[in-house]
Amino acid sequence: MTNSRQVIPIDSFNLLLCLLVTIGQQATFFVVAYGCQFDKVTDFAGGTNFVLLQWILFFVNKQYTTRHIMVLILTTMWGLRLAGYLLLRILKIGTDKRFDDRRENFCAFLAFWVFQAVWVFTVSLPAMFIAGSDDRHLASYTWVDVVGWVLFLIGLICEAVADQQKFNFRNDPKNKGKFCNTGLWAISRHPNYFGEILLWWAMFICGIPIYHLTPSTWVSVVSPLFITLLLLFVSGIPMLEQSADKRYGALPEYVEYKRSVPVLVPFVPALFRGCGSGTKAAFCCEWGLYSASPDAAETAPIKSVSASASSYSNTKTGESVRPDSESP
Repeated sequence: MTNSRQVIPIDSFNLLLCLLVTIGQQATFFVVAYGCQFDKVTDFAGGTNFVLLQWILFFVNKQYTTRHIMVLILTTMWGLRLAGYLLLRILKIGTDKRFDDRRENFCAFLAFWVFQAVWVFTVSLPAMFIAGSDDRHLASYTWVDVVGWVLFLIGLICEAVADQQKFNFRNDPKNKGKFCNTGLWAISRHPNYFGEILLWWAMFICGIPIYHLTPSTWVSVVSPLFITLLLLFVSGIPMLEQSADKRYGALPEYVEYKRSVPVLVPFVPALFRGCGSGTKAAFCCEWGLYSASPDAAETAPIKSVSASASSYSNTKTGESVRPDSESP
């Protein structure tokens, strides 16, 4: 059952309204960023866009069940945390090297902003469907909702802690030229990506109790699929692994790190080393796509095998899909 409070006729869940708001916000920030030739607002515009959409839907649809309020709170926490973190970081480092070769190129720079708009709208789908649903005749929440909320919080904490640990590591002069292998990075080579993937699957789970009201809303599964596929196969992990292999591939400690620490799903290093390749691939996403054999790397630098990055990666590097930087 859709919400009757439609701002635009036939726009059952106010998705068209959200699309127009997203295009408007990204276009406005693009004009500012391109006109002033700076990077201070680029990633800030992405995170805050998620928050803006949810608050607009909350006040337009006037649904105040526990389910609606919790999704609003969780999305706001994630969006403001991300936007604030990226804003403070860019203010500290000054410029974003992702745009050094395209900041003055109108079309190339615009392509990033177009993708950012697609990213915001696509990933927001589960939260937007929940916000636009009229579920007052249902239970205000179920055990499925609770599972989704808990998983979302776990993902959010994992992502936030990992980002901060990497930021602190890279800003310590003693760590210059080293790779981060402390904290969550000691049990996963990309713990922030693990958190990101987990929380968007969790948001999809949060909507399961209402999807049967309008079966077409199951299309929101494209949200976690989009994030998962992009990070695992396109511009996230493959490119970061390639960069790290080139930079640290000749270091014995890095070779041991790759052998002992899974690429995505956190796992105890001592146990991970003893697992077979099939187990590692099935449960920890440790696939040959991400690196050459660690055994081969002991006698030569690891060579990149991440050749599957799409043309999108030429527009925005594989530092992050959110998009933020997670360079080695």
